[in-house]
Amino acid sequence: MKKFFFTLAILFFSFQNIHAQTYTPTPENLKARERFSDDRFGLFIHWGIFSIPGDAEWVMNNRNIPVKNYKRLMDFFNPLDFNAANWVSMAKNAGMKYITLITRHHDGFSMWDTKYSDYNIMHTPYKKDIVKQIADECHKQGIQLFLYYSLLDWSRNDYPFETGRTGQGTGRKGKGDYAHYLQFMKNQLTELLTNYGTIAGIWFDRYWDQTAPEGAEDRAPRIDWKLDEIYALIHKLQPQCLIGNNHHLTPFPGEDFQMFEKDLPGQNNSGLSFQKPSQQLPLETCETMNNSWGFNIADTNYKSVKQLIHYLVNAAGRNANFLLNVGPMPNGKIQPEFIDTLQEIGKWVKKNGETIYATKGNIIAPQAWGVITAKNKTLYAHILARPSDKPYIFIPELKEKIKNATLFSDGNKIKFKQIPEGVFIYLDGIKTDDIDTIVQLNIE
Repeated sequence: MKKFFFTLAILFFSFQNIHAQTYTPTPENLKARERFSDDRFGLFIHWGIFSIPGDAEWVMNNRNIPVKNYKRLMDFFNPLDFNAANWVSMAKNAGMKYITLITRHHDGFSMWDTKYSDYNIMHTPYKKDIVKQIADECHKQGIQLFLYYSLLDWSRNDYPFETGRTGQGTGRKGKGDYAHYLQFMKNQLTELLTNYGTIAGIWFDRYWDQTAPEGAEDRAPRIDWKLDEIYALIHKLQPQCLIGNNHHLTPFPGEDFQMFEKDLPGQNNSGLSFQKPSQQLPLETCETMNNSWGFNIADTNYKSVKQLIHYLVNAAGRNANFLLNVGPMPNGKIQPEFIDTLQEIGKWVKKNGETIYATKGNIIAPQAWGVITAKNKTLYAHILARPSDKPYIFIPELKEKIKNATLFSDGNKIKFKQIPEGVFIYLDGIKTDDIDTIVQLNIE
């Protein structure tokens, strides 16, 4: 009898596993994945009523502000200086191909005209649909639009906050009702995927609110998120729409790209990225311009243009996109420090974008001197740190025969030597660029 039940259990779990793996992306979805990977560079926008206190996007949780008090911020949100055309043009001029916009962050405030909550942009003095304005402008200017949507909510009573890791000081009482909350999310996602034209992807966040911290041996969620239902709804409404989930785990069935937060794929400097990079799905890493996602009036730790270009290049060399964040001010303006930086990045991308867009990474493992990107029969060696102890770089394990090597900036020939173990690129007499010296290698 014990053997019978053991066999039955094995069959049950096998069936569950088979059922979980039944997601098959449509041809439109596969094409969208390819375009997403080719785009390489995007703009993240963290903006909402959380911008008003000037203490970043986690202010409600960090200060334990009760829901009834926090919602008063709606009365002060009137971003008269917001101009969607300017924002989208800024991204486009920086060389970015897509925008990921916060539609609903952890505080639960919705940035669009939703019928399923009064806690939204239409109940502020501004009374205009932010998502619609950005969506219309993205479609007009040919920029892909991804929509960020938080799975957790620090304001709603039906969210299972009693088992969550955050939002415990916002004054909620009682017990959550996930079935009710799930239907609320489905209703809102249906609005976003019905009323705003073609949406390139949905960017989910905060699955981890219901798990043990990153790095724990067991990170199983405390609730059944029913992601299969959520993902099926999205793919039904817009089959091409990509799904990513910032859960800091191996991708689940139904997800179309894998993301890394404040880490390049394969790194874990943040303490969040214990997961291994997918070999099948497109990859993306997101990072801030200073240390904050949302507007933080005290955060002046701005990353340099050089640091951010290196982030973009290092991401491409690891076959990943780079999603660079801005946290606009509550009046609707973007900080001049961010605008200036994006303008300088745009100048670099205009000259060197060919070595980033539509390239493949992981052709050669990242080296101390930099990375390799590849397109068809052309390799681009991005020398980000010229060796100080030798007049050359060495590219290991490069088996394809090199026809010639030139400096990408001016086409001048560069000496090289190929041996069975790899290729020497000689830099003596070459004026290296302070940001990125790019050597183009044409292979047979």
